[in-house]
Amino acid sequence: MLTDYHNHLENGTLTMDYLQKFTDAAAAKGIGSFGISEHAYHFYQTADILQNPWVNERRFYDMKDYVALFQEAWNKGMDVKMSIEMDYTPGKHAEMEKFIQSYAFDYVIGSIHWVGDFGIDLAEYRKEWDRRDVNEVYKKYFDQVVTLAESNLFDIVGHLDLVKIFKYVPKDEEFLLEQYERATDALANSKTCVEISSAGLRKPVGELYPDKRLLQKCFDKNIPIVLSSDAHFPEHVGADFDQSLALAKEVGYNTIMTFSNGERKEYPLG
Repeated sequence: MLTDYHNHLENGTLTMDYLQKFTDAAAAKGIGSFGISEHAYHFYQTADILQNPWVNERRFYDMKDYVALFQEAWNKGMDVKMSIEMDYTPGKHAEMEKFIQSYAFDYVIGSIHWVGDFGIDLAEYRKEWDRRDVNEVYKKYFDQVVTLAESNLFDIVGHLDLVKIFKYVPKDEEFLLEQYERATDALANSKTCVEISSAGLRKPVGELYPDKRLLQKCFDKNIPIVLSSDAHFPEHVGADFDQSLALAKEVGYNTIMTFSNGERKEYPLG
């Protein structure tokens, strides 16, 4: 069994024709469980959760249109999961929970893209990395991983160490491993799975998310995994899954989680 649960339609349209380009790509790659997880910040219904100038310029969808697209797909017999990728926002647990419970998502991804007002993975903010203390950013980032896990609102945590995207990494390995340790302790006590994301191979860091040492801690603490590509274009669906599978098996994984209607089921990997 292969999954690809982290995919975006935002560079195209919320139409059956565009959606089918993704599902066709997934079928061609032998992906047995496939889902779309559009960024929650694109939807008017999340305005009470996350507000900043960058996000506010990109809020242009209505959830009724998103849900209608999936309903149309299911009516046509298309096997595609409906999900959302939500920016985990400290202090907004009640609002996030209300939004999540308002829709029949097959699963929900929680991701961290913002450390305060700092968009850690955005090209527009890249120079900020040179103005900030890398250790402090990592500490605050993994603080959010911990509280994301403790919230138990999410089925999957997206690109667990996205913070490394531009190759800014603490020089103190002991400090870095401490962040990995506390993040995985929190995840192990939650319902949250970790995705192995091939998207990092297409980013400046040039490697999978998460780091092998971090994934090893996940395995050692019995944290389940899914596979994802974070495709923003159909051609990236299932990209480089050979590397994702190799990493998963190298650290010891031999099973994968699938999701449907909010329920998860374990299958042999690959």
